[in-house]
Amino acid sequence: MAATMATYAQQHQALTVKDYEQAERMLSYNTEPLVDHNGVVPNWLPDGRFWYRVLTAQGSEFILVNPAKGTRAAAFDQQKLATALSAATGQQYTAAMLPFQSFSFAADGKSIIFHTDGKQWKCDLQSYACSQDNGTAVMASNAVRPGGRRGPVPTGNAVVSPDGKRAAFIKADNLWVRDLSSGKETQLTTDGIKDFGYATDNAGWSSSDRPVLRWSHDSRKIATFKQDQRNVGEMYLVTTNVGTPTLKAWKYPLPGDSVIAMIHRVIIDVDNAKVINIQAAPDPHRASLSDDISSSGTFDDVDWSDDNTQLAFLSTSRDHKQEKLRIADAGTGAVREVLEETVATQFESGQGAINWRYLKASNEIIWYSERDNWGHLYLFDATTGKLKNQITQGDWVVTKVIKVDEKNRQLYFMANGREPGNPYFTHFYKTGFDGKGLTLLTPEAGIHQVSLAPASDYFIDTYSQPDVAPVTVLRNMSGKLAVNLEKADLSRLTATGWKAPKPFSVKAHDGKTEIYGMLFTPTQLDPQKKYPVIDYIYPGPQGGSIAGNWYFSPSRGDHQALAELGFIVVILEGTSNPLRSKSFHDMSYGNMAENTLPDQIGGIRQLAAQYEYMDTTRIGIWGHSGGGFATAAAMFRYPDFFKVGISESGNHENRNYEDDWGERYNGLVANSDYAAQANQNYAKNLKGKLMLAHGMMDNNVPPYNTLLVVEALEKANKDYDLVIFPNSPHGYGAFGPYMMRRRWDYFVRNLLSAEPPKEYELKAKADPRNMPGRE
Repeated sequence: MAATMATYAQQHQALTVKDYEQAERMLSYNTEPLVDHNGVVPNWLPDGRFWYRVLTAQGSEFILVNPAKGTRAAAFDQQKLATALSAATGQQYTAAMLPFQSFSFAADGKSIIFHTDGKQWKCDLQSYACSQDNGTAVMASNAVRPGGRRGPVPTGNAVVSPDGKRAAFIKADNLWVRDLSSGKETQLTTDGIKDFGYATDNAGWSSSDRPVLRWSHDSRKIATFKQDQRNVGEMYLVTTNVGTPTLKAWKYPLPGDSVIAMIHRVIIDVDNAKVINIQAAPDPHRASLSDDISSSGTFDDVDWSDDNTQLAFLSTSRDHKQEKLRIADAGTGAVREVLEETVATQFESGQGAINWRYLKASNEIIWYSERDNWGHLYLFDATTGKLKNQITQGDWVVTKVIKVDEKNRQLYFMANGREPGNPYFTHFYKTGFDGKGLTLLTPEAGIHQVSLAPASDYFIDTYSQPDVAPVTVLRNMSGKLAVNLEKADLSRLTATGWKAPKPFSVKAHDGKTEIYGMLFTPTQLDPQKKYPVIDYIYPGPQGGSIAGNWYFSPSRGDHQALAELGFIVVILEGTSNPLRSKSFHDMSYGNMAENTLPDQIGGIRQLAAQYEYMDTTRIGIWGHSGGGFATAAAMFRYPDFFKVGISESGNHENRNYEDDWGERYNGLVANSDYAAQANQNYAKNLKGKLMLAHGMMDNNVPPYNTLLVVEALEKANKDYDLVIFPNSPHGYGAFGPYMMRRRWDYFVRNLLSAEPPKEYELKAKADPRNMPGRE
């Protein structure tokens, strides 16, 4: 074997600039511009029609769809508009490269309004005469924002009311509102003080100046809280610069701290600037979805009744084992207990979405629970708190409630694992509140991503697989096809030699459970050669290396780029991650240091038995954040298997990372052995080549996590490599491409035994189809 490796190294003394250029061709900024007719972002009009812009080989097309008539046509004559606009501006435009990406229909529907070169233009759709415009009334458009959300777009550090008339913001620890038409500002609270202010957005690892709150449907009340973090411990970071550095200090609780942030819930009567205290004890800064109380983009785990007279809210215990659903009177703050659930490990209210709902009209609660080992929906009586019936059931997982139709007592939701094949494939379903009439609305295999029309009479469905191009259609709410919208064209992409990753399944470390992943190989794979293996890892446990992203993507990070340099790249969704059963997710509860590593090792060995070109004597591993933690653990705990590792921004010691992470997945410090999981305590076992990297202004995973490992390596007299980004945050910001290039170089030198080109520079670029469209 040594002779084989020596021969391989002699044949590959150096990689060239052209080799790196070929690898760079596989990054997203080079592959995505070669995909045409991919996806639909709808702009809904008041009459139920919608338009969208789609990218083509020539540039882009604007399409108008009429669901009621089942038609799809050009939104306007792009050639006529290009000719008219060229004449009006003195610039030369082509039909496929118009100088705007968005437009509005005039209120009468007879012209369109758009902006280009800092000016507003109006073009008549009959004569195609174009002229500068200063105030034509436009037709309202309800655009779907990322994540499928609609409604007022956040304005800076303010949260806009549902009616779009007011914006709530924080000033000097108190909550204010601004009238968006007059600009008048009104103070709503007066007793907020430093570290005990209103609507504070600070989870330690994540913070902003934007308030955390939930407007009532009628825009007259606000549900929020005062956050008491006065005695919470602080975190410190220091800038690197010429002259006196700047100290950044903020409240950052850690596992085991005697004091963590607590929220005192309130309702604010906006019209009267009146604060109503919710009559319940303060809650820990916790939510049922993730380790923050605003990860959904708004105040998590609160739900206004339709008539705005009551507020349902969920209280989560510090260790996430106990949930209490309560309902508060919006006028008095009086609270009544409704239902409670306690679990042995950690409770989740959904997979990527909070799925409980309060239905005042029928006095019911839609509840999400994994009590039968699978994530399902239940119907409870909101007065007695008693279970009425289980709505969904079976060995599959409800992930996200999309719509609750109270009138017809129907639920629309996404779910995984009910259909044959890959259990991570997602489909759209409907069922009755009584659990009867379960209907599959999206039958095609793959990941389905849906967005509903504002009237909820149609939905747009895009479905794909890692190796199957996306198709986008419009369906009615019974699942019947209404209009074929787009089918992605990969011909320009595949003409470059690009190929999709290969999905696979192997057995988990228990020898029984099926786990899934993707394999990336060089486009010019020689099956007779032996290729070193790189394992990309993100262990979760809130989401894994693939994290449910089993849809088509022309690039997944730099996995295919690394494959082009002469590696086999494996990404494997290990056990102890979501989107499967509760027992699957809990496999390593209390011991995050397991990091899916037994699954990774067993999976690679199974793949190597199937693909002889995989060289298991040369295995590298890398990951970022939790993946950095897992990478160092791999190098220290399995030093004879993993030979080269790159650990980026790892939370190596969870007692030095934010409180809600470890306490959720390990349990409280008093009940779990955190020291046994800390990477610095195993650094002496290092045998291979390890690169550590961290941003010194990382306010998510503080850099002291990596420095603890550095110190331990030095105490053990171990060699290591270190990349520091003096003023960078968790993801390195503008230095991301530099880190990627250093990653390539490190694997090429230490795993491929070759020399990389010196200081190759990765240069991202914009999709030319989105550039200003002049000839």
